[in-house]
Amino acid sequence: MDRSGLHLTVAAVVHFNQQFLFVEERDKFSGKLVYNQPAGHVEAGEDLLQAVSRELLEETGLNLTPTGWLGISQLHAANGEFYFRINFVFELATAPMPHQPQDPDILALHWLTARELADKPLRSQLVADAIHNFQTGPVLSLDLIRPLVSMFNNR
Repeated sequence: MDRSGLHLTVAAVVHFNQQFLFVEERDKFSGKLVYNQPAGHVEAGEDLLQAVSRELLEETGLNLTPTGWLGISQLHAANGEFYFRINFVFELATAPMPHQPQDPDILALHWLTARELADKPLRSQLVADAIHNFQTGPVLSLDLIRPLVSMFNNR
């Protein structure tokens, strides 16, 4: 079976004061400006928590730790690829420090309510689904994600 079209991705659902943090970027397939959660591929040698924290830092400049997760979303994208996306929650008790994109592909950051997001062009339906899943729950414990096991440490 050819697995070259399978992608493991992570996304950060950052919530503070009834608003969510979104990145504005240009969709590489359509060329249109779209909104997305800070998100990206899990890199070789990374565990899921490292990956989502790295993506959040690269795309927003925020160095935060996830507080929960929302499960796994699946997408068969317009480019023919299959994406498996794990959505992590970053629930903030206080306003974040000043932040800005570190990645040149991120054009702007936006704090929006779920209602405001409804009028924006989305990278995919997974963006709106993540917000809906956050609002309707449950937010899952990070304890349900087992630590990365390395076969190299067992020798």
